[in-house]
Amino acid sequence: MSWTDERIETLRSLWEKGLTASQIADKLGNVSRNAVIGKAHRLGLKARPSPVKGDSDGTPRETAKKAAAPAAPKPKPEAAAQEASAPQPRPAPEAKVPPAPAAAAPKPAMPVRAAMPAAPVKPRAPGEKVTLLDLSDKICKWPIGHPGEPDFQFCGRPVNPGFPYCTAHCAEAYQAQLPRDRSRPSRAPMPPLPRVR
Repeated sequence: MSWTDERIETLRSLWEKGLTASQIADKLGNVSRNAVIGKAHRLGLKARPSPVKGDSDGTPRETAKKAAAPAAPKPKPEAAAQEASAPQPRPAPEAKVPPAPAAAAPKPAMPVRAAMPAAPVKPRAPGEKVTLLDLSDKICKWPIGHPGEPDFQFCGRPVNPGFPYCTAHCAEAYQAQLPRDRSRPSRAPMPPLPRVR
C-alpha cells in the first residue's frame, strides 16, 4: 500500500471531521489503524485527546468531571456582604499528643504454661527391637540393617541434644570435611580405552 496524494487528502479530510483511526482505515481500505495514526503523525495533523484518558465524547476526563459536577449555589449579594463583615472564627489548632513510649505500653498478660517434663527414655533390653512406631525425638533414629530384612531396627539409645542421633552415630554421620588439597590422595590417570571399530 502506498500513500498517494489522493489517499493523503482523504486522510486529512476524515481526520479533520473527527473520524477515528479505525474508521479512516476502513474508508481508505487496505490500510491498518496503526498506519493511519503513523501517517497522521508524520503529516503533523492536530493531535486528538486519547480515548483511554478521555470520555466517549473526546473531552479529557478531568474536564468532563468538572463539567458534570454540580456548581455550588451562589450566595445572595446581601448574604455575602453580611458574611464578609462578620468576623470569621479561627479554627482551633489541633492539640498534638505525643505518642506513648513503647516501654510504657502495657503488655497483655500471657498465660504461663509449665514446661512438660521430658519423658525418660527407658533403656532397651538387649535384643529388643526399636521399630518405626517406637521412634520419638528422644531416641536415636540411626537405622541398623536393611529395611526389607526381618531384623531391621533403629539404634534407640538416648540422642545427643540437638541431633537426631546418639553421640556415637553423630560422630559417624557428621564428619568434618578436610581441605580439598588434603582430603584425597591424587588418583593416577586412567589408561586410555581401546578403540572399537
